[in-house]
Amino acid sequence: MPLSPEQAFRRYRQERPRIEKAAAVTAAYLSRCAARRGITCEITSRAKEVSSFTAKVHRKGYTDPWRQITDKAGLRVIVPRTGLLDPALDMIKERLANVRVEDDRATPGYEDRLRYPRLHALADMYGGETDPDGIPYGCEIQLRTEAVDLWSRMSHKLLYKPDVDPPADVRRSLYRLIALVELYDLEVERGVKAMADHPEFARSSRLLELAEQVYRTFTDHPYNRDLSHDVVDVLGQTIDDETTYGEQLADFTERWQERLERTYTDYGPTSAHFLEHGRYLLASQPESLIIFERLTNARYRLARTWDGELPPTMLADMSQAWGASL
Repeated sequence: MPLSPEQAFRRYRQERPRIEKAAAVTAAYLSRCAARRGITCEITSRAKEVSSFTAKVHRKGYTDPWRQITDKAGLRVIVPRTGLLDPALDMIKERLANVRVEDDRATPGYEDRLRYPRLHALADMYGGETDPDGIPYGCEIQLRTEAVDLWSRMSHKLLYKPDVDPPADVRRSLYRLIALVELYDLEVERGVKAMADHPEFARSSRLLELAEQVYRTFTDHPYNRDLSHDVVDVLGQTIDDETTYGEQLADFTERWQERLERTYTDYGPTSAHFLEHGRYLLASQPESLIIFERLTNARYRLARTWDGELPPTMLADMSQAWGASL
């Protein structure tokens, strides 16, 4: 039986903490899935504010507001370039249940509109949480590039303020920026593809990108990119098949997750070892994941390759942090 607006309001107010928690669990799960697949992205979550829920009920005139409001929880998947939108969407369709996609990118007529095409997915949240009727909590997932997300957040503040109707020239100016957003995304995609084909850049960059995606699940602390490339150039010499190494690194991370968390707590960028003594520098770098994996699965090969290429104290520190003898 449909709930009245008042009943839906009371239920949502009561259930919102559980919905918010389920959304956070789903975002964390998709972040792990993205890292495993090598998809660079930022995933955030939120539960709709109670006041927004109530306002939407009255504004839309829903007959069954509890069921008809599908964005009680929202996730946002932000990718750095357009080429990652489809891989991110495929991941969502494979990893979540009851996925329904709203994709306007191929809708006829969008080519002559100054609006970005919508790419949303509705799905059951991960973890099995259900409402009082036993129905899984759902969420709305928005997929955007970083450039589109910047435009969307800015334009929403200016175009959708209550009781304010922006002048036509202001609205036109904001929508005209979409052309620049599209151009920016196209040039970023072109640049990424060109660099991926560069023989000297491709190897170290791919490995560093793999490591960084997984490392960001432990910390978002900044790191020295030049140092990373120097180290990854050496680490790459110890890896036979780079095409399958992403899966190997993800499997290693899942297997040793708790140990990695302890290691980064004890030796990482916010630890006393690093802040007070300046030791264990590489534990504050994303390539540390590859080092720990190599220390576990190919430590003698790592030691031979490292010798003469990089300072031996760096590897000794990492060996001690990971508890591996050389």
